[in-house]
Amino acid sequence: MADDRAAVVELVEQAYQPWVAVIGARPAPMDADYAGLIAAGQVHVTGADVLDGLIVLVPEPDVLLVENVAVRPPLHGRGLGRRLLAFAEDEARRLGLAAVRLYTNGKMSRNIELYEKLGYEITDRQPAGERGHVVLMRKHLP
Repeated sequence: MADDRAAVVELVEQAYQPWVAVIGARPAPMDADYAGLIAAGQVHVTGADVLDGLIVLVPEPDVLLVENVAVRPPLHGRGLGRRLLAFAEDEARRLGLAAVRLYTNGKMSRNIELYEKLGYEITDRQPAGERGHVVLMRKHLP
């Protein structure tokens, strides 16, 4: 598990590092407890020899929370993030949940645009102090 944790942390650091300057702080996923998330079975990865991407899924009473989606930067734009989100939708259906929700920093406009293209709707915006605001999004599943 220590090797898994190290690989997960390294991927998340690479994926989120470009956002530090945009937000003005480290995005929350960079400081998550990955040992605990891995032990809880909430981290799902893709890639063979090298971790290419991951998604952290947290089941809630009526919805599946996408806590984090991270893709290795050289692989951006190749559809891996979309496939990870499709996996989340399939997992939500498997669990009998009617929706998937996620949140992102309002300054991550590129991510918000992608989520909207994939059918997510903005449900709320909440203040995040000097980091701006958090955008809450949800996708109801057919």
